[in-house]
Amino acid sequence: QVQLVESGGGLVQAGGSLRLSCAASGRTFSSYAMGWFRQAPGKERELVAAISWSPGTTYSAASVKGRFTISRDNAKNTVYLQMNSLKPEDTAVYYCAGSRSVVTSWDGMDYWGKGTLVTVSS
Repeated sequence: QVQLVESGGGLVQAGGSLRLSCAASGRTFSSYAMGWFRQAPGKERELVAAISWSPGTTYSAASVKGRFTISRDNAKNTVYLQMNSLKPEDTAVYYCAGSRSVVTSWDGMDYWGKGTLVTVSS
């Protein structure tokens, strides 16, 4: 069983930065592909970024490419989402999730965190 706990959310002005962290329990963290999802009020949950189990392959959604960076530290069982140049439309609850295979959809993941709120003011 793997538990995921997000942290680092908060209120930030447009143009600012935040770094989200997702701490995982369990000794098999390094074998999981990890993803960051977000859900804004009234919108569907979407995949923001993903990283393979060996930190060599990453994915970023078009809406955040060039602004958000996903990374992981397997020694610390933690995955990060560095968010720069934040926009009001980035306001959402951000979730991390883990997959024993590849990151696809929210429902296709194996483990999910409870989320952390990011609010970007204009």
